[in-house]
Amino acid sequence: MTDNAGQKPELDGETLEYIQAVFDLVRLGDAARLAPLLDRGLPPNLLNQRGDSLLMLACYHGHLQAARELLKHGADPELRNDQGQTPLLGAVFKGNLPMVRLLLDYGADVESAGPDGRTALMMAAMFNRTEVVELLLERGADLHARDARGLSVLDSARTMGAPDTAAQVETLLGQTPER
Repeated sequence: MTDNAGQKPELDGETLEYIQAVFDLVRLGDAARLAPLLDRGLPPNLLNQRGDSLLMLACYHGHLQAARELLKHGADPELRNDQGQTPLLGAVFKGNLPMVRLLLDYGADVESAGPDGRTALMMAAMFNRTEVVELLLERGADLHARDARGLSVLDSARTMGAPDTAAQVETLLGQTPER
């Protein structure tokens, strides 16, 4: 376990068990037990051995209240895991519209992209998440962005066989949707 400064302190077994229990609380979405720990100074940006933050796990597992508590206590919505993914990308992958909205409300970068250059909008388009596409665009996502391979949002939707978002993007671009 590390903090977001990247330092790896030597921890005793009891401390490691406690930290593991905190990560388990987040995985289970137990915001009621998490909040008092944060109130007493639990660092909100703890990372597990894979580099996942508490917030990343709350987002990935769909626990809106736990994510809200973490964000209220200063969790960084831009903190990337070891694979270069942000909590926003995790929430988009899961198609969790309320979580995406929460992260954006707390300052997540709408143009957040993974190591491959795929933005949150591209991921939403790839996985046929029309409501998420709409929200990201409302919040300023770039419809004309390209990933590291030069693929566009529309290319991403078409490549993954996502007909609804492909049609949505085509309409926004002023193209006739393919059917």
